[in-house]
Amino acid sequence: MDLSKNFDWRVKLGIFLIVLSSLLYISHYLIFNDAHSVLFYIGADIAFLPIEVLFVVLLVENAISNREKKLMMEKLNMVIGVFFSEVGTELMGAIVEFDPDTVEIRHELMVKTSWSRKNFQNAKEKVKTFDYTLHINSENPESIKFLEHTKKFLVSRRKFLLALLENPNLLEHETFTDLLWAVFHLMEELEKRETITNLPITDYQHLNGDTVRVYSLLIQEWLQYMEHLEEHYPYLFSLAVRTNPFDLDSQVMIK
Repeated sequence: MDLSKNFDWRVKLGIFLIVLSSLLYISHYLIFNDAHSVLFYIGADIAFLPIEVLFVVLLVENAISNREKKLMMEKLNMVIGVFFSEVGTELMGAIVEFDPDTVEIRHELMVKTSWSRKNFQNAKEKVKTFDYTLHINSENPESIKFLEHTKKFLVSRRKFLLALLENPNLLEHETFTDLLWAVFHLMEELEKRETITNLPITDYQHLNGDTVRVYSLLIQEWLQYMEHLEEHYPYLFSLAVRTNPFDLDSQVMIK
């Protein structure tokens, strides 16, 4: 119904403009009584029409498209911010406590309020190529606790994660979509197991791989989000720096 109304409105506008243009040309002829001039201007206008179409399509429409895309990315970054507030930061913090190799990249993730774009770029290149290693197995009691905690935590956020996945605009943000699917997959893997203890070695290895995937994507998306905050929302960036899960001395209070 809305589409038909929109189409009818465009058709009526088009007819009105054509009639108006015809009346103006007729008025020109009646005033100056010069058919040659009228035909000359009509021909010149028609000849210039392809250039006008080119200008509208390539420049104006492109500018509008870029502006719409920018506004959409702003909304997506708001969604990403909510994700890290509700799920991402806590989940990443839990994995950090369990990751024995965090010390190797901790320095690259000590985001400061003085960071420049080059600092963020160096950090993103480092974490993208880093070989993440977790040791989830039956011999490590801490890994069992971690999996049980992660299971309860993610299941409690199921509705929130589903709501994010239902957002069609997320298709425009491929890396964040990958992260959501990885987190949702880990939740389902853990939820389907009645118990986390006494699993086969191969099953722990599988869960280890799922967790590594989530961890890697979380860090990469977190750095991208931190850079966005630093550029556009300094006050939010300040809080994010003070709650950095990779900073052992981080504290929300300002001293």
